[in-house]
Amino acid sequence: MTAILRYLTHPEVVIDPNIQIQNWGLSEIGHARTQKLIQSGALRGTTRIVTSAEQKARDTAEPIAQSLNAHLHINPQTHENDRSATGYLPADDFEATADAFFAHPDKSIRGWETANAAQARIVAELEKTLQDQSAGDILIVGHGGVGTLLYCHYAGLPIDRRYDQMPGGGCLFAMAIPERRVVHHWRRIEDVTP
Repeated sequence: MTAILRYLTHPEVVIDPNIQIQNWGLSEIGHARTQKLIQSGALRGTTRIVTSAEQKARDTAEPIAQSLNAHLHINPQTHENDRSATGYLPADDFEATADAFFAHPDKSIRGWETANAAQARIVAELEKTLQDQSAGDILIVGHGGVGTLLYCHYAGLPIDRRYDQMPGGGCLFAMAIPERRVVHHWRRIEDVTP
């Protein structure tokens, strides 16, 4: 049976402009959606989990790892695209900036890490993870921006926001590990089946 790598984005967070974005945790809805994924049994066979060090990703990964008795590795290099130049942005301002980030992948939008640089970083980190030939499926828990860049790379698509996950996060895509072939596109937690 072919081993599968799944990339899961954290679900809904508590947005607090007074706290650094990387320290935001999951909201009650985000925690509940994570529990739905655990209870679905869709991640059976997962033996390794790699998570971003950001709190919202860890809030997602830790209960999943515990439920599966899977090895959990925290990799700070799998963080979201670096947006520290702006920090928190109100929703409309954020969406416009994110649109520009994807539309101009070779340009730094408002001081953000470029999409090309973020894609190169997240692909390199994933490939390091895949060098370990341990048996079993792998789950990467991370973020929507770099997740979309990763998806575009392995699906052979140009960087474009139209390939982004669905609103709210808590989405995953999967690929066959040996072939690096996407086996399904973004699906919401609620639509994932064993």
